[in-house]
This record gives sequence, C-alpha cells and structure tokens, in this order.
Amino acid sequence: MKSIMFNVQKIFCTVVVTGLLSGCVTVGHEFPAGQVSSIKIGESTQNDITNLFGTPWRTGVENGLKTWTYGDYNYSLFGNGNSEDLVVRFNKYNIVSSYTFNSTKRSK
Repeated sequence: MKSIMFNVQKIFCTVVVTGLLSGCVTVGHEFPAGQVSSIKIGESTQNDITNLFGTPWRTGVENGLKTWTYGDYNYSLFGNGNSEDLVVRFNKYNIVSSYTFNSTKRSK
C-alpha cells in the first residue's frame, strides 16, 4: 500500500510540475494599444487617458509627478511571448507631459 501511495504522489507531482512548466504566465491586463496615437502631449488629461485605456494596471511617481502604466505581459517557457506596455507621465496639472509605448508584437 505504501508503494502505491508513493507512486501516486510521484505521478501527481510530475503532472503538476509538467503543467506549470508548459503553461504561460500573464501579468497586467490588455489595453487598446491602437489608441496610443490618440494621446496628445500637453493636451490629454488624466480623464482622457482613463477614457481611452481604462484603469491603469500600475501607478507610481517619477520625479515627484504621477505615472500610470498599462501593461500586458504574456510569457511562455516554450514559444514566443508577447508584451506591450504604455507608461504615461503627467505634469502637476494632470496633463500628459510624455509617454512611452513598447511592444514585442511585430507590425503588420
């Protein structure tokens, strides 16, 4: 009986580890990357950005000013992963002062 339980545990562990290694990891959430060109430096407000992209995945501070990050990161151990991120920086009036968009997806 002990031998059978050991084998069952061994098989279960093997299945779990294999499942974890063959899967993907996703961090962040999708956002409409096609709307990035709608951002107007010196004009777009935080409300405009929220209307375009929704709630940011992450917020922060850079040089004392607000930053919002939208990120969609999909990693795969076997195969190609894709990632896109948008970091929007606001001035003290909550107007976009700059932004950075990066993507591993190839242009069509």
